[in-house]
Amino acid sequence: MAYAVVMGEALVDLLETRAEGGGERVYREAVGGAPLNVAVGLARLGSSVEFVGSFGDDVLADRIRTFLDSAGVSTRGCVNAGGPTTLALTTFDGAEPDFHFYGEPPSYGRLRPADLDRDMVAGAGALYCGSIALLCPDALDAARAAWAVPGPLRTFDPNVRPRLLTDPAGYRAVVDEFAATADLVKLSAADAATLYDLEPAAAGARLLEAGAGAVVVTLGARGALVLCGSARVRVEAPAVRAVDATGAGDAAMAALVHGLLVRGRPPAEAEGWAEVAAFATAVAAMACEARGGATAMPTLEAVRKRFPHT
Repeated sequence: MAYAVVMGEALVDLLETRAEGGGERVYREAVGGAPLNVAVGLARLGSSVEFVGSFGDDVLADRIRTFLDSAGVSTRGCVNAGGPTTLALTTFDGAEPDFHFYGEPPSYGRLRPADLDRDMVAGAGALYCGSIALLCPDALDAARAAWAVPGPLRTFDPNVRPRLLTDPAGYRAVVDEFAATADLVKLSAADAATLYDLEPAAAGARLLEAGAGAVVVTLGARGALVLCGSARVRVEAPAVRAVDATGAGDAAMAALVHGLLVRGRPPAEAEGWAEVAAFATAVAAMACEARGGATAMPTLEAVRKRFPHT
C-alpha cells in the first residue's frame, strides 16, 4: 500500500480539565494540530505516513518530534523554523472544544516551497493539505507547490478555526482553489456554516461545482453526507458515549485517506464513497470515546473489533 503525505501544522494543545476531586481548572499538555492528528490517525490504521511541516526550536518541538516518531510517523520532510512552539488553549462546553492560539509568528507556518521534497510528494499514494497552516503565506505557498506535483490523490480539509479567520473571503478563495482539483474534500457542518453560511448539502454542492471529485460533510453524531456527481448519500454514525470530540474530524479524515490508499483510486460511484465514509464515521466515533486529539486515534484492530461490519 502506498504512503500518504500529510502537510500542515504541528503544535501543542493545553487541554482544559479539572483537578482531582472536581476542583480548580488545570491544563494538560498534549501534542496536536489537525494535520498532525490526521497523520497519527493514518499510522494507527496501518498506513505509512510522511508528515511535512515546520517546528519551533524549543523543548516542545522536541516532544512533538518524539511523539511522531513513537507513533510511526516520519518527519524527514519537516524543517526547524526556530522560535517557540505555538500553543492552542483548548476549553470545553460539554464534549465540544473551543480553541485559542498563542504564538506569533506561528511555528507551524514557516515551511516554504524551497523546503518541499517534491519527489516525496510525487511518490505518495495520497496528499493531504488543509487547516490553519494555510492561513500563513509561506505554508500556503508550500501547499500549493505540493498540490501541483502530479501523482498522488489530492485530499483537502479546510478545518476552519473562526478565531483565526480574519479574512473569510480570502480563505473561501483558497478553499475553492484547492477544491477545484481535489479528489476529495472533507468538511464539517460547522465549516459549511462558517465559510459559506450554508447548510451541509448546499456547501457540499458548492464544492462539487468548484471541481471536487467528491465531498464528505461530517455531521457529528448524525454521521456524514456524501456528495458525488448528482448523488447524495447519508451515512449514519454508530452510537457511542462521547467524552471529547477534539479529534473526531481528524480521525474521520485519516480514515477517509486510509480508505483511498487501500483502494488505490477514488471510488467510481457514490456507493463506494459511502463505504469509505461509513468506516470514517466509525473511526471518528471511537475517537470521541477518548480524551485528546492524536492520543485518541484508534487502531485498525480496535475499530474492526468494535465495528466488525465497517
